[in-house]
Amino acid sequence: MEPFPLLEVKNVKKSFLQQPVLKGIDLTVKKGDIFALVGGNGAGKSTFMKILTGLYTYDEGEIKIKGRPVTFFNPSEAHRNGIYLVPQEPLIFPNMTIEENILLGMKQNKRQLRTKLDVLMRKLGWNLQLEKHASLLSIAQQQLVEIVRGLIREAEILILDEPTSTLTANEIKSLFVVMKNLSEQGIGIIYITHRLPEIFAIANQVAILRDGVISNQGKVNEFTYDMLLKGLLPEGYQEMQKEENLYREKAALKRVLQVNGLSSHKFRDISLEVKAGEIVGIAGVVGAGRTELAEALYGITSVTAGNILLEKTEITAWTTKRRIDAGMIYVPEDRAGHGIFSIASVQQNMTSVLLYRLSTFFLKQEKESALTNEYIKKFRITVHDTNQRIESLSGGNQQKIVLGKYLACEPKLIILDEPTRGIDAKARLEIYETINKLRENGLAVLLISSDLEEIMNLANRVYVMRNGNIVSHLEQKEISLDCITRTAYGGEEVSKE
Repeated sequence: MEPFPLLEVKNVKKSFLQQPVLKGIDLTVKKGDIFALVGGNGAGKSTFMKILTGLYTYDEGEIKIKGRPVTFFNPSEAHRNGIYLVPQEPLIFPNMTIEENILLGMKQNKRQLRTKLDVLMRKLGWNLQLEKHASLLSIAQQQLVEIVRGLIREAEILILDEPTSTLTANEIKSLFVVMKNLSEQGIGIIYITHRLPEIFAIANQVAILRDGVISNQGKVNEFTYDMLLKGLLPEGYQEMQKEENLYREKAALKRVLQVNGLSSHKFRDISLEVKAGEIVGIAGVVGAGRTELAEALYGITSVTAGNILLEKTEITAWTTKRRIDAGMIYVPEDRAGHGIFSIASVQQNMTSVLLYRLSTFFLKQEKESALTNEYIKKFRITVHDTNQRIESLSGGNQQKIVLGKYLACEPKLIILDEPTRGIDAKARLEIYETINKLRENGLAVLLISSDLEEIMNLANRVYVMRNGNIVSHLEQKEISLDCITRTAYGGEEVSKE
C-alpha cells in the first residue's frame, strides 16, 4: 500500500473582509518532492504559506498531514506537525552563536539537543562551526542555519521562500546540492521562486498560482518555460522579445553620462558612457564593486580620482540633491532599507523625493494626490488606497512605487541597481516593460544586475566588473552568457581590437 502523501491540500479557501484571496487550492506534496510554487503579485502565495505555517486559518477545505486532517492556529502547531518555513530573509540573532540560534526556544535537555544536532550535521555532511558567532555568517550560511532549525525540530516539509534572491551563482549551486540531499532523505520541499529557469534545474513538481487558484500543475518535465510564463500572465499580455525590439539597433546619439578614470577605495580606474535611448548593463558577481560605483556616481560616497560628466557638465563634486535636480536618479538595491519609508503611506512614499517641488510653504495635497494616482495607473500598481501603508504591499508593487517616485523627477539618467531583486515573474516582466519604455522615450539607463539573463534581455551594451575593475566591454552583438560569465568569474578578459 502506498504511504500517505506528506501534505494534501484540498479546495482550501480564504477571504479577507469578504474578498476571496484563495478560491480553492488543491496541492499534494509527497516524500522527496521538490515542489516549485510560482505566482504573481496578489496571486495568494503569501496567504497560502501563512495558512500552512499556522499564521492564518483557512475558511473552507481540508489540509492533511500524512493522511490526518489538521488545522493550525499558530506556528508552533505547524512545527509539531512537521512544517517549517525558511524565510527569504533569515531571522538570525548576530550576537548569539550558531548553536544558540538553532536551538533557540527548544525546551529539551541541552546535552541531548547538542548530541541530536551533532548527529544531524554529520548526516547532512555540513561543516557549520556551531560555536561561531552568527554575525560572521554569509546569507547562504544563514539559510543553512534556518534549514537546520527546521530539521532539528523534525520537520518533514520545508518551505523555502525565494531562497536564491540574495545568493551568488556559486551559493545557489550549493543550495541546490543541499536541497537534492534533503530530497533524497525523504524531506518534502515547497520551493517558492520567481526565477523560472531554476524550476527546471531543481524541482520535480510545479504549480502555478494565479488569482487565488492553481491554474496549472504537474511534473516539471511536462512543462516548458513558455508554458510557465503563459500560466502566470494575464490574458493578452505580450512577452517582450529582444530580437523583435527595433530600438536595439537604433543608434543613440546624445551622450548623457561620461565617466573618466573614476577611482575610490572600492573600485579603480572606471571609464564608461551611457547615451540617451540605450540601456547599458553592468554585470559582475556580488562584491565586484558595482553598487559602490553607483553610489559614487550619485554622490552618496566620494571618489579619489577621475571625473563624472552629466551631458557636458562635470558633476564630480556635486551633492546628491544637485545631481537629482540636474536629471540623475538612483534606484537602490536595498528596497526595504533605502527605497521606501515602510510605515508611511503609498502617497507619502511616491512624492517623498520631490516634495519641495510640490509646495511653496504649504504642501499642495491635490498635486501630491494627482502625481500618485498617475503613477499607480501607469505602472498598474495594485493598491486599495493611496493612504495605505507601503509595507502592506507585495515586493513587486513596492518596487514599482520606488521606481515611480524617482521617475516623477523627470530624469535624464536613471541608475537601476538590481531592479527585480526579490519580486515575482509577472512583476519582473512589468518592470522590464517599464525599463524598455524609458529607453524608448529617450532616457539613458544604467542597469546593474546579478541576473545575467536580465542583462542579456535588456542591455544594448555591457560592462563587466570584477574586483573593482571593468574587465570587459561588450557591444550588442558580442553579448553572450558565456562571455559575461567567464570574465565575471575570473576567466580570460575580452580584448577589444
